[in-house]
Amino acid sequence: MKLRDLVLLVIALIVLIADQASKAWAIENIPLNTTYDILPPLRDFFVLTHITNSGAAFGLFPQLSLVFTFIALIVSVVIVAYYRSIPAGQWIVRVSLGMQLGGAIGNLIDRLRFGSVTDLLYVRPFPVFNIADASIVTGVGLLMFHLWRTSPKAEAQPAPIASNPTDSSDEIKSAGNE
Repeated sequence: MKLRDLVLLVIALIVLIADQASKAWAIENIPLNTTYDILPPLRDFFVLTHITNSGAAFGLFPQLSLVFTFIALIVSVVIVAYYRSIPAGQWIVRVSLGMQLGGAIGNLIDRLRFGSVTDLLYVRPFPVFNIADASIVTGVGLLMFHLWRTSPKAEAQPAPIASNPTDSSDEIKSAGNE
């Protein structure tokens, strides 16, 4: 197995372990719906807040938890299936997919275990999120950056004028002489 083939697994495992460990710590040490000042000087910017979220990002669509469970399963399978077709030099794509896979599995585990996702990182002014969410968003951002950087730059050029072997002024002259 080549290094490029291990990137998906290694990145996904790092994200998954960090995500699940942080959530387990929050569940054990911060009562639900309360906040913990991890660094008091940063209290106005960053705190840990233990909440649950049955919906999508930012708490949207909480009634669709089962749908998001299936989406996470499908996305995970698609990432693993697609990964083998990525060209050798595409490291950013490999890392971004590893981040997305680790995040998707981290939140999927929560949905299967608890019926909702544990969120704990509160960076103001953003809603509370977790390592899996941050990894998914960062992975998508990396992928977008890669696509933007590698997309062919079509330069705006005027449309070519169709050339006609006969001069149109000759046609006008001949039409007027008949």
